[in-house]
Amino acid sequence: MVNFNSIKMGWKKGTSLTLTLALGLTLAGCGSNANSTAKEASASANNSAMNTQANTQATDQKLVVYSAGPEGLANKIIEGFEAQTGVKVEMFQGTTGKILARMEAEKANPVVDVVILASLPSAQGLKNDGLTLPYPEAKNADKLNPDWSDKEGNYFSSSASALGIAYNTKLVTTPPTSWEDLTKPEYKGRINIPDPTLSGSALDFITGYISDKGESGWSLFEQFNNNDVAVAGANQEALDPVITGAKGMVAAAVDYMTYKAKAKGEPVDIVYPKEGTVISPRPAAIMKSTQHEENAKAFIDYLLSDEAQKLVSDAALLPGRTDIKAENRANLDEIPLLKVDWSWMNEHGAEVSDKFTQLFK
Repeated sequence: MVNFNSIKMGWKKGTSLTLTLALGLTLAGCGSNANSTAKEASASANNSAMNTQANTQATDQKLVVYSAGPEGLANKIIEGFEAQTGVKVEMFQGTTGKILARMEAEKANPVVDVVILASLPSAQGLKNDGLTLPYPEAKNADKLNPDWSDKEGNYFSSSASALGIAYNTKLVTTPPTSWEDLTKPEYKGRINIPDPTLSGSALDFITGYISDKGESGWSLFEQFNNNDVAVAGANQEALDPVITGAKGMVAAAVDYMTYKAKAKGEPVDIVYPKEGTVISPRPAAIMKSTQHEENAKAFIDYLLSDEAQKLVSDAALLPGRTDIKAENRANLDEIPLLKVDWSWMNEHGAEVSDKFTQLFK
């Protein structure tokens, strides 16, 4: 094992000896050579210090972000942050499930500095496992919806989506108004639902519905299964067949995806069932293992800034800040909500997901 204390002591002794020799040479009339040697040594030390500082600065101008989309918004946020700070961002995009799987694979050698997930219980899980770095002094954190973010600063929901029933307007002329409507015989085999093992928001809906209704809530999903509702990948994979007309509807559809498709002229729209639905916040968290803490904090500040929140609104998502309204979509006060228990959802997410998966086998 390298003994750094011994190295440090040896360096000090060597320096003392060099100075003694230099002094002796000066007294012997060789002052000019001693001065030259001293200047060279000083210049070498200064260059070494400058190179070390430059290397440190280059390393610090970096940030690794894992983001659960949407891709267009994520790219614009990265571009805005880089332009404002000069920090270079390396980004991996995927579903919440894929991000958590990647983090698990990298746990022996963590890479990510900041994660943006599409599931609040997942962020709660990271906090409970002691994996997040609190940042309670984040700028504009006091303006966030308190139900979506951690009061101790372990995660910040800078945006959110609501889950509804997306439908093809050419195939469904009278849209459903209730989750129970999806169990009607005329919709048999015509409905998709995202896979909760791949979609954090789908898991939010299922656990949220059960937390509100209790065990009796499972009857809805049993009826879905009896009506041949298909579990169809993550959110976009579930929606695409509705856009093309291969399917009629998506249960627990992520609303911003539907709004974006509608804005492009696709024959789709969305309704929020009258008995209520679930909001799926999109929390961002700094990982305790971060190697770029100051850059990570600056990124959180940017996510909560006026500029980034405008990008959120433009992407048809609900802004995380309560003082900013969304445009061209339903705002929070226009969406009926179930009374969900986020703590219960976090605690029981795995068993709910397993039971749902078994039900639809």
